[in-house]
Amino acid sequence: MSTAFDKKRVLVTGCAGFIGSHLCERLVRDGYDVVGVDCFTDYYPRALKEANIEWLRGQSNFIFVEANLLNTDLLKLVEAVDVVFHQAAQAGVRASWGRDFMIYTENNVLATQRLLEAAREVKLKKFVYASSSSVYGDAESYPTAEDLKPMPISPYGVTKLAGEHLCALYHKSFGVPVISLRYFTVYGPRQRPDMAFNKFIKAMLQNQEIVVFGDGDQTRDFTYINDIVEANILAMRSDASGEIFNIGGGSRVTVGEIIRIMEQILVKKAKVGHIETQKGDVRHTAADITKARSLLKYEPKFDLQMGIANEINWLRTNFPIQDT
Repeated sequence: MSTAFDKKRVLVTGCAGFIGSHLCERLVRDGYDVVGVDCFTDYYPRALKEANIEWLRGQSNFIFVEANLLNTDLLKLVEAVDVVFHQAAQAGVRASWGRDFMIYTENNVLATQRLLEAAREVKLKKFVYASSSSVYGDAESYPTAEDLKPMPISPYGVTKLAGEHLCALYHKSFGVPVISLRYFTVYGPRQRPDMAFNKFIKAMLQNQEIVVFGDGDQTRDFTYINDIVEANILAMRSDASGEIFNIGGGSRVTVGEIIRIMEQILVKKAKVGHIETQKGDVRHTAADITKARSLLKYEPKFDLQMGIANEINWLRTNFPIQDT
């Protein structure tokens, strides 16, 4: 395990997003010089993303660049850093169908290819790519290991898998030191407003109905944001290259169980309604993190009770939600 990254400069794309902003904060606090790039796509309100980086903007070792990876001089950005964390992407499984697929191909595939093209021209220490458990689709076995054939069932998953393949190509052909991290359902403070925990908590705080897609017996491997950030730090410091790792939280439970945990924390009964399962939603996810444990020394530390309580406290503090 290499630790030769003290006081280095790193680039974080998608720095104003949920995961990117947390990663930037960790890096800044750890003493790294951080260049953050974001173009504020309109997937959700810009004001939320601006709030995510408000603290960062006041730090002397953080530089913010508002730019779109599709039309920016990426070589100029990449040649000034030692490590790239590529977090930027068009998110959302359900929104990736139809006409909007072009947005996903541009922001998830073309932008990644352009960044890798810049990376091949310089001597990076590491290029860490944010992938997704969506690449597996409805996996053949659980927990799912990295050597299982990916079979995405959503256009979003297809684009994230394409990004992985591009990383592998640039590693093999040009020696770009890539690591791809397959995130499994990330939650915690600053979670995107379209994600389930955020929506469920807000609904319960306002005594409104929670809308569940399907029967609620579908399972997810939920991963707390701090564990995701730690996995990125470990990937940066690792000697591994050209590898793919599952990053899960070790908390595979049903959606129904999640709601019961929220009821316990909030001490109130949820109103729950069910609608049809959406196209592209997988039935189950579960990460086999044996490889990450072995090669990255990754170990999730946050359980669901603690993580959900933290997200509830963040929503209460940052949004004008009145408990009813």
